[in-house]
Amino acid sequence: MSYLTLKSLHIFSLVLLFGTGLGSAFYKFMADLHGDVRAIYTTNRHVVLADWWFTTPTVLIQPITGYYLLQQLPFSLTTPWLLVSVMLYLLAGACWLPVVFLQIRMRELSRQAVEQNTGLTGEYFRCARLWFWLGVPAFAAMILIVMLMVLKPALWG
Repeated sequence: MSYLTLKSLHIFSLVLLFGTGLGSAFYKFMADLHGDVRAIYTTNRHVVLADWWFTTPTVLIQPITGYYLLQQLPFSLTTPWLLVSVMLYLLAGACWLPVVFLQIRMRELSRQAVEQNTGLTGEYFRCARLWFWLGVPAFAAMILIVMLMVLKPALWG
């Protein structure tokens, strides 16, 4: 695959990954803030779908295209900005994996609340808080990765 094709796929998947994450977080946060249990359930259902349809494929595409780009560029994996980028990507992934399970749990808790015509439980709000706070370092890591990829700064030696 040509360098420009790989780079285009890498950038497009980054935009999709970042945009899906930010959009899902915004809509879920706003639905939870509003408090309408039916809207919360619908939003949670869509957030889980977005993760499967968009986030999961891009999480896989990023390292694959990155690896093949690296084969065509004069950098090694030990280049400081690249090494830090990989570590930040792993940090974001370590935050994302529990978020996936939290989203599924919140979808089920909100579905139960709709079916039973009750309010959301304390467990739901504990999951929502943890989901939010896991998103903070993941989001920060993604911003830093983009900055490192674009600027390619000399970080040390």
